Amino acid sequence: MHDSLVITRIEGRVGIIQLNRPSHLNALNDALMDALGAALIEMEKNDDIGCIVLTGSSKAFAAGADISAMQKLSYHDVTKDDLISRNWETMLQVRKPVIAAVAGYALGGGCEVAMMCDFIIAADNAKFGQPEIKIGTIPGAGGSQRLPRAVSKSKAMDMVLTGRIMDAVEAERAGLVSRIVPLDKLNDEALEAATVIAGMSLPIAIAAKEAVNRAYETTLREGVLFERRTFHATFATQDRKEGMTAFVEKREPHFTHQ
Repeated sequence: MHDSLVITRIEGRVGIIQLNRPSHLNALNDALMDALGAALIEMEKNDDIGCIVLTGSSKAFAAGADISAMQKLSYHDVTKDDLISRNWETMLQVRKPVIAAVAGYALGGGCEVAMMCDFIIAADNAKFGQPEIKIGTIPGAGGSQRLPRAVSKSKAMDMVLTGRIMDAVEAERAGLVSRIVPLDKLNDEALEAATVIAGMSLPIAIAAKEAVNRAYETTLREGVLFERRTFHATFATQDRKEGMTAFVEKREPHFTHQ
């Protein structure tokens, strides 16, 4: 879909979605978020896809929400239309692993969308921030909630209250991104990581994702209980049996995603 707001392609068992609004540094408006949501749901339903990569351009993953589209909206407008909730959170419906491959700016809504992904691989030119306070508002797509969980309350307060931008080195040191790679290697590195994940058993990858996410939603005791029961449940799958058998027989497993 090279003429649309997102460009999609499939490589092996990896689905790749590229935000494609270069004239606005991929600023996120309703049309773009609708297109992104549709692409995500399509890949979620495709049994031949085991992992998804979300990326932007070399200049911007997404420079933020489209302020020009929001500037004239009233309180009544945003509540009536359920701004953000209506289409931004489609990402949270995706059970398959999603990797954000971030180059350039990931600010405001761009940072928030990246944080909705399961982990972030950053190019060495990546910039992260929640600068909403500079335009008289606050993060609205989870920035004030996910950022503290990723980088600590103190650093999140610093970023949200001052609006300052965090470079890739600081973002990795703080725990926001999983790794930094040279800009010209970003797509290859993300595809390689996604290919590894997509080569695993899909139901097991989904279970692993749910278990890690549970750590952010509940107590340690309840989280460990969820993990234990999910671990037990994997013993009902063919892929668990195949994986352990292959290990004992010293060969590569052949997962059938069942």
